[in-house]
Amino acid sequence: MDRRAKTYNEFWPDYLADHRKPGNRHLHFLGTGLAIVFLACTVILADLRFITAAVIAGYGFAWGGHSFIERNRPASFSHPYWSLFSDFRMFALWLSGRLGAEMRRHGLE
Repeated sequence: MDRRAKTYNEFWPDYLADHRKPGNRHLHFLGTGLAIVFLACTVILADLRFITAAVIAGYGFAWGGHSFIERNRPASFSHPYWSLFSDFRMFALWLSGRLGAEMRRHGLE
């Protein structure tokens, strides 16, 4: 990833490029999905301990995918807010069936 991205529009294609391997994306989707469930539990059960679980699940699975599958450095270290937003954006694109088209649009599939 180009860690010097000045705008989010420059960052997004690099973010996608760092998630070329399906196994890495699947770990991201698992972590993001679990994080959403844990955040919902925080609200429904009024138990703040679930926030810790959300952070561990969200980042743990994602960082594992980068370390063991993609073999690159997570974008969250250089662009934490853009990276978090992009995790949810990629998750939403996957849920809606449009992630493949977005990857192809950026020449990544």
